[in-house]
Amino acid sequence: MANSFNTITVDGVTYDAAAYAAQKKSEASTAVKNDLDKDAFIKLLVTQLQYQDPLEPQENGEFIAQMAQFSSLEQMTNVASKLEDINTLVGNIDTSVLVGQLSSMIGQGVDWTQTVQTADEEGNPITTSEELSGVITGVTVSSGVTKIIVETEDGKTYQVEIGSISSVYDLKDNVENPTAEE
Repeated sequence: MANSFNTITVDGVTYDAAAYAAQKKSEASTAVKNDLDKDAFIKLLVTQLQYQDPLEPQENGEFIAQMAQFSSLEQMTNVASKLEDINTLVGNIDTSVLVGQLSSMIGQGVDWTQTVQTADEEGNPITTSEELSGVITGVTVSSGVTKIIVETEDGKTYQVEIGSISSVYDLKDNVENPTAEE
């Protein structure tokens, strides 16, 4: 069952997260490699052994050193692969935690700065900023960017990046208590 926690949106298209990750891993493994990997190393070693001079064969020490290099290369490749997996896992955990924290703020008031790019009559760029306020109504993750969904008093909806937020507050704290003036 697809929901916002097991899907990913890339360039406006929503995919099942597991299927998307498998597709990207498959694409990466079929891509042409320009660097030397363990298979290229073993092919070079076999070719070297195949064409060595039978009257002056390679020294045992050199052969053992090359095999140790091959073993080290293979282990480094395995470690690099596992580090990529851990990096992906940590990124997913970070996003999940952030979405959870932001979801707990639904119904809260928020102030943020919106930057607007325009141009004057001559085509020169003009950057202006305006302070906006609204109520957090949801959270979205699109192309790896987490944003909150905010509705303003006039009914407009905005997707606000986390870095644009200047303050989050409880709306109950901003409502005057009529009985407090007695």
